[in-house]
Amino acid sequence: MSTSLRVGLLGAAAIAPSALIRPARQVPRVTVTAVAARDRTRAEKFARRHEVPVVHGSYDALLADPQVDAVYVPLPNGLHAEWTLKALEAGKHVLCEKPFTSNRAEAEHVADAADAAFARSGLVVMEAFHYRHHPLAARMRQLVDSGELGTLRHVEADVCFPLPRFGDIRYDYALAGGATMDAGCYAVHVTRLLAGGDPAVTAARMRTLRKDPRIDRAMSAELAFPEGVTGRVRASMWSRRVLSIRARAVGTDGELDVTNFVMPQLYHRLTIRTPREAGGRVVRREHVPRTPSSYACQLSAFAAAILDGAPVLTSARDAVATMTVLDEIYRACDLPLRGATRDRGN
Repeated sequence: MSTSLRVGLLGAAAIAPSALIRPARQVPRVTVTAVAARDRTRAEKFARRHEVPVVHGSYDALLADPQVDAVYVPLPNGLHAEWTLKALEAGKHVLCEKPFTSNRAEAEHVADAADAAFARSGLVVMEAFHYRHHPLAARMRQLVDSGELGTLRHVEADVCFPLPRFGDIRYDYALAGGATMDAGCYAVHVTRLLAGGDPAVTAARMRTLRKDPRIDRAMSAELAFPEGVTGRVRASMWSRRVLSIRARAVGTDGELDVTNFVMPQLYHRLTIRTPREAGGRVVRREHVPRTPSSYACQLSAFAAAILDGAPVLTSARDAVATMTVLDEIYRACDLPLRGATRDRGN
């Protein structure tokens, strides 16, 4: 088995330096060997800035490169399924940005292909929920499992941030845009992590763009998990809730509150509140090391899955469960599901 992993980048995306280039410098077994963009000049500029040795003028050319073992797919949402499938056909491992696909049907199709590719050639497909690989996420789940909070009753999460550039691709319906897709996928995923199961959507409401009522700029949804656990998720890219990134789990004997579970390397706060016998509450805060970054943890996990056979926490099958909830949220609001992939990209 190989002892190193050579990664190619499909698209000179803005997220790539923080999600792949800089983390690769911290993960000894990983090197970024190539980049491709539809605009070769853009790819060349990116390669010079970030010291990537090989430039390809098309995504297909990068996939045909025998010096590339795996690809990172940071393309617009609507292109994730298409290029993950093409990468698997080319014999490459895949780290695909969230949300995994445009909808559940696409996710099922890609997951079937991923299962077949793993059985045939040992290829690994991972959805890039980077927060899930940071020790903070593991500690959140551990606290719920420990019984310190008692029997779990409720979970909730907010992922709200301002993105007033309404021409951004994240507001483009053809590219599977919308707040539920871009921010809500995090909120849904972390509530699934905390509850340890998959929910039904019982109610949802949204605020949409005036110029395109198919696109949600804000979303709130109520969830019902197994064993009577309730849930709530909120997500927005433009709403009165300007900035709120947090997760909460409430049990019969206490509650867990985590601020900034998405980017814990920048700042986070983990608080446990339990009742005091004489009345009132005991408040305890825990410190989880911020470094390595969630992106470095993710890249290490990706390499370990490929090189060592380690388990994949954010697998293609796990992505199907998340996409199922996102579809249900859109249906609950009478909004169309995000559509098929389009031949557009970076």
